[in-house]
Amino acid sequence: MKNLLIGIAGGTGSGKTSFAKEIMRRFPGNEIVLMDQDSYYKDLGHLPLEDRRKINFDHPNSVDFDMLIHHMRELKKGNPVEKPVYDYTAHTRKPGNFLKIEPRKVIILEGILIFVFPELRELIDIKLYVDTDADVRVLRRILRDIHERGRDLQNVIDQYLGQVKLMHEEFVEPSKRWADIIIPEGAHNTTALDFVENRIKTLLTE
Repeated sequence: MKNLLIGIAGGTGSGKTSFAKEIMRRFPGNEIVLMDQDSYYKDLGHLPLEDRRKINFDHPNSVDFDMLIHHMRELKKGNPVEKPVYDYTAHTRKPGNFLKIEPRKVIILEGILIFVFPELRELIDIKLYVDTDADVRVLRRILRDIHERGRDLQNVIDQYLGQVKLMHEEFVEPSKRWADIIIPEGAHNTTALDFVENRIKTLLTE
């Protein structure tokens, strides 16, 4: 099976997931599967909860890239994988819980750090970077962490200033140079969506 791996990177709250879902909406049926870097945070179940909360989850060391790279290779070969299920409130994987992911013609991988490691970059056929203003990103991050991940406002602010912003400047923003296409404003950019849609159709028929 010929398939295509599309990587969508960008800062936290940039709109990566929204852009990916809009691409999926444009392809009916089961042609696309969406994978996310966040499901591959390392399992911290061996640590007390207070220690888990101190981990810098925006640093590359927090992600099990060995497993992520292995799973991307398997999907590109046409083999299914078992994606871990991560509990963002407890900061650990849910023991024994996996999602079986079947390979599809198009595999979309989204995450802030997916262009950092050369081994992963080499597997990605189209590299997109969603570029959104920092003030918009931080507001989206606050809303997501409070409503979806059970954090309080002060915790989100402290984490952003102490970790997220620094990691963005050190790792995420510099990874923009590896992108094939830089997309301002994510899913609001219909011109970019049209271009990516047509590019996917072209590559799948070559």
